[in-house]
Amino acid sequence: MKFLLVEDNQELADAISSRMRLDGHVIEHAANLADAKAFVDVGEYDLILLDIMLPDGDGRDFLKAHRASNHDTPVIVLTARSQVSDRIGSLDLGADDYLTKPFDHAELEARCRAVLRRKTGKTKTIIELGGVVFDPLAGRLSVNTETVNLRNRELRLFELLVNSPGQVFSKQKLSDRLFSYDDDVSENAIEVYIGRLRKHLENSRLKIVTLRGLGYRLDHVL
Repeated sequence: MKFLLVEDNQELADAISSRMRLDGHVIEHAANLADAKAFVDVGEYDLILLDIMLPDGDGRDFLKAHRASNHDTPVIVLTARSQVSDRIGSLDLGADDYLTKPFDHAELEARCRAVLRRKTGKTKTIIELGGVVFDPLAGRLSVNTETVNLRNRELRLFELLVNSPGQVFSKQKLSDRLFSYDDDVSENAIEVYIGRLRKHLENSRLKIVTLRGLGYRLDHVL
């Protein structure tokens, strides 16, 4: 998954980013509202972690404008304010959840998973399709009961494809979702990861199809 973290406390931002990257996620960091707006104007995110008190304004103004623009990206508000009225206000503006600082990172990770499940309409995270059993939280893929070890980006790439079987993903879109702006990415990186996934899926009924000039699609072959 690709997250945007809007947080002006660099130490906290580094800690959250490190934990999320260890889980295999891509995370971009904005230290103020101007940078956050610039990120969402050009990028697509699965989840936004939003601080309220920022150097150039109130995070709730960003949230309000984001929802007014018909963006449905899930947002978890992170703030030191603990009053009930603050929580209610953020939720009414369109926040999907609210976490008061200081918080345990394990709880933040659990809330991220819960919000993302609600977003996709799924009550469970394990996906079973075409002889494949995929557990994105455990990072485990089984093909015909045989466990396959995936590297982080292979795992996240497969997660993107298997959550939208039949949908075409351009190479650029996959690259945007798998890498941050700071990553040094070779031109054929996506092709390399697609090739690895194809080998893992050889004995299943899932096939990654290349559509010349368009991108890639995961098909379930009956």
